[in-house]
Amino acid sequence: MENDNLEPEFQEEQVLHEHFSFTADPGQEPLRVDKYLMNRVENATRNKIQNAAKEGSIFVNDVVVRSSYKVKGGDTVRVLFGHPPYENLLVAEDLPLDVVYEDDSLIIVNKAAGMVVHPGHGNYSGTLINALMFHFDNLPQNDQQRPGLVHRIDKDTSGLLVVAKTETALTHLSKQFFDKTSERKYFALVWGDVKEDTGTIEGHIGRHPRNRLQMTVFEEGDAGKHAVTHYKVLERLGYVTFLECQLETGRTHQIRAHMKHIGHTLFNDERYGGDSILKGTSFTKYKQFVDNCFKLIPRQALHAKTLGFEHPVTGEWMQFDSEIPQDMQLALEKWRQYAVHKNL
Repeated sequence: MENDNLEPEFQEEQVLHEHFSFTADPGQEPLRVDKYLMNRVENATRNKIQNAAKEGSIFVNDVVVRSSYKVKGGDTVRVLFGHPPYENLLVAEDLPLDVVYEDDSLIIVNKAAGMVVHPGHGNYSGTLINALMFHFDNLPQNDQQRPGLVHRIDKDTSGLLVVAKTETALTHLSKQFFDKTSERKYFALVWGDVKEDTGTIEGHIGRHPRNRLQMTVFEEGDAGKHAVTHYKVLERLGYVTFLECQLETGRTHQIRAHMKHIGHTLFNDERYGGDSILKGTSFTKYKQFVDNCFKLIPRQALHAKTLGFEHPVTGEWMQFDSEIPQDMQLALEKWRQYAVHKNL
């Protein structure tokens, strides 16, 4: 996970803050700094930004400003948000976990959509890490103070994660993910009719220069990090397509950004515009149908279905598969019925 705009800092009082810094694009139209930050800081409410302004914690070009300040092109905007000390975030919580497999070295968890993987800005409790700490003792620490965590998936993505129980397992598994020798397959429902039965999307992924909550694809230059996604069509359902996506690399929002890049945004992916009707008609009945589908799966339609890797101790290849969650199954079935009815 990239954190190029987040720098936790300890001040003299030993109060942990999250520090976000942005440089406005040269063509930035004058915009209130509170609205500017709302567009760029994930999970930051207007109230929280207003409080930061009252505390003198919003700076433009190193000068404290009020929330009404108008950001202009070239301005450097910084904001500090205070939150509990990090050690207070790592609290064990008795939360349900779907453990698919466990041995002395590792755990395989099928994460539900809506659960954040690790504590961070705006999500200080109720995370997968909080649950793991309750159910399992002495998980190894990685460099980012995320016990046992080898990789992560987004809050509203469901599916399989591997968690290390020992230092040896953490090192070995992390290296496999870094070396791209692990296997990760996702199921995705995307907008539009994907013409090719199979394909590969390749392009550097980095934070969007204007919307820092999104990742985007940079086809040329040094921006972003190399990313490769392979896909295969499983079903064509007229205005949407059901895909299997295999990750060759593991960048933040990789499938979400790559699919938007080729014109097939994930169904109901609010952050990337998939919560609007991107394909199909504007007739009222169709709009009602799509809205009903959105209600069935109120998140991006993405599920981490398959996970494979070499066991860190035995060397045995291990592969795990998970069922498509009910919300995605219901949305798929509704689109299947629609496609048959409309002879799509």
